[in-house]
Amino acid sequence: MIRSTPKKSAKKPVASTSASVKADAKQAREILLDLLAIPGVSGHEKAVAERIIHTLRAAGCPAGAIAFDSANGKTPLKGEVGNLIVRLPGTVAGPRRLFMAHMDTVPVCLGAKPVVAGRYVKSADPKTGLGGDDRAGCAVVLATAVEILRHKLPHPPLTFFFAIQEEVGLFGARHAKAADLGRPKLAFNFDGGAVEKLTVGATGGYRMDVTIEGIPSHAGVAPEKGVSAIAIASLAIAALVEDGWHGLVEKAGKRGTSNVGVIKAGSATNVVADSALLHAEARGHDPGFRDRIVKVIEKAFHDAARKVKSSDGRTGKVTFSGRLDYEAFRLADDEPCVVAAREAVKAIGLEPRLDISNGGLDANWMAANGIPTVTLGCGQMDIHTTQEKLDLKAFEQACAVALRLATLAS
Repeated sequence: MIRSTPKKSAKKPVASTSASVKADAKQAREILLDLLAIPGVSGHEKAVAERIIHTLRAAGCPAGAIAFDSANGKTPLKGEVGNLIVRLPGTVAGPRRLFMAHMDTVPVCLGAKPVVAGRYVKSADPKTGLGGDDRAGCAVVLATAVEILRHKLPHPPLTFFFAIQEEVGLFGARHAKAADLGRPKLAFNFDGGAVEKLTVGATGGYRMDVTIEGIPSHAGVAPEKGVSAIAIASLAIAALVEDGWHGLVEKAGKRGTSNVGVIKAGSATNVVADSALLHAEARGHDPGFRDRIVKVIEKAFHDAARKVKSSDGRTGKVTFSGRLDYEAFRLADDEPCVVAAREAVKAIGLEPRLDISNGGLDANWMAANGIPTVTLGCGQMDIHTTQEKLDLKAFEQACAVALRLATLAS
């Protein structure tokens, strides 16, 4: 990470006053609406990052505390900017704490026009989503930093981390380095749902590209001379469904999921399809069982290829390529970040509940990179749809929790 190092000055420890600190709801809401209005789909987070930096600098953040890493040079999209990282030295003793959210949104949120409607924020354009996933998280993290900077609140060493390209593969968190983040001991990710829901674990995900090579022939004149790639794909998928290996997969006490989500095949109805490309996935909290699902999927396609033959006995060919998107993780109930999050949620009058996610989170890769991270919500609802809205009360509760966590020294 390229950064300049601010001069260190001797500081006397100051007693934490977090119990009496209250988040500025009006200021947080202004930051929220500002960030929601900025376009920034995956790979195009530069404008969002620039607004965050502008807001931080206006609040008194030293330029030397702000830096980008080089994660965007390692991702498939080759995005505009890397992860945005802000590191502040502590004014009181304590382990470094990290607060994070991802800057990118999904395409349906492009052009969002945030408006407040009673207790909720939604997009004024009915054709777009809002982008609360995860601009609401960015707003919580940014509002926390601004509050601390403007009011010079006592705090332990802090890192504010705004990740890129979460929506397309968790790539920002995947390529983040613990050293660049200051090797935090407690980490909190704000991304989705109710603030009292503490996500302490998530499934692992593996993606596959399946290429099928058939043999073309005229579908009316000599269909028997061809080998249909579509027929091979159909037989394979049918076998997976029939044997319980597609969708929810439950075998011998193990549980996972699989899905063939995309099929691209054929060119015309009068041509036996000579090729097909499929994109599939397998998920599971148990890596061994997930690997078994992957092997069963591969076998189903190879078996199907052997069954579809031309009149002269030729068969098609199946090729697989795959990659681990993210590994499963589960934090212990006594992990310091989990304990701290539970106490902070209780302190604002809510009852925390631990949750395990069947989807991937930036926290998956944070854990893999040696930074155990608990995920809290910010009030996002119906994300990735045109019906998306944000619960302002929950958002303000998330701000209160984040500020409390950031100003506690132990």
